[in-house]
Amino acid sequence: MVGCGHRPASQYILRHQHSHLHISVKKCREHPDNVLFIDASAHFEKAKNQNKLHQSHISKIMETYQQCKSEEKYSHKASMSEIVENNYNLNIPRYVDTFEEEEPVDLAAVTAELKQLDRDMESIDETIRDFCTELGIEAPI
Repeated sequence: MVGCGHRPASQYILRHQHSHLHISVKKCREHPDNVLFIDASAHFEKAKNQNKLHQSHISKIMETYQQCKSEEKYSHKASMSEIVENNYNLNIPRYVDTFEEEEPVDLAAVTAELKQLDRDMESIDETIRDFCTELGIEAPI
């Protein structure tokens, strides 16, 4: 979450916390009625012990900030009235919707697959019974 305006890179503090990248500005914002929310949580390289932000990721964040632009599923410029409407809730997901809708599940296909698996299991169970009969032991099924 940041204010909109142009500042030299030395005036930013970047930190990655949980799944969101937060940018704090050290000096007063030039446009106090706008707050830019940036969700860069999907823009990093996963690493073994610590995830990495590459220069391309940082450049995208800086460009988004400097141009104070809203980008679907990445950033949103909120007015103070919008923030008031949200009871001053500053959680990034409230302003930047990153939800990806899942493919619908074909229940008829799933049902058919389960029925086929049941038929296959019955056949396998019958084979096990036959082997157990040949061996003269009780079938475990």
